[in-house]
Amino acid sequence: MAKTATKNATGVPAAGWISAWFLFSAPIILWDASYCLMRPRSMRGGDLHWIWRPYSIYQDMDLVYGLKALEENDGFPSAQSFMNLVETALNLLYVYKTHVNPSPAAPIIGLSSAVMTISKTVLYWTQEYYCNFCAVGHNSVGLLLLWIILNGTWLVIPTFVILRLSKDITRSLSVAAGVKSQ
Repeated sequence: MAKTATKNATGVPAAGWISAWFLFSAPIILWDASYCLMRPRSMRGGDLHWIWRPYSIYQDMDLVYGLKALEENDGFPSAQSFMNLVETALNLLYVYKTHVNPSPAAPIIGLSSAVMTISKTVLYWTQEYYCNFCAVGHNSVGLLLLWIILNGTWLVIPTFVILRLSKDITRSLSVAAGVKSQ
């Protein structure tokens, strides 16, 4: 017997890889946001640093995560982290509205979240460009892997999510328009 694809509430087959991405990325985003929101306790020397030990490297790589930004009371890391929490809530709501309690709103929720992800990442990168790479330009080693490739993931995968969900929404709207015209 052939396995049929799970369909969302609009009757369009749900893309399981989108839910997998949202579920995979949620703990990563939450870990990152909590690092920023828990500074200085999460930083090197802080009593909770053991939870974020890999950030010892990252707080020197990307100064937005480092001591200087904290001392200068730079609000960007915490503001971005707050937006990460909103984005993750939308990601998980998409999964819930796709698989647990199906709703025709699920693709719109997922699309909105993916647009947030790309917008935040582009903002982060363009901020670096316009300040002459003030937070990462000091690096001579590791920038490609630890900043460009890792952060680039948050551009590439959400782009595919947007393309897929836009196609699903367009298909659903076309079907609804056809039903209305009869």
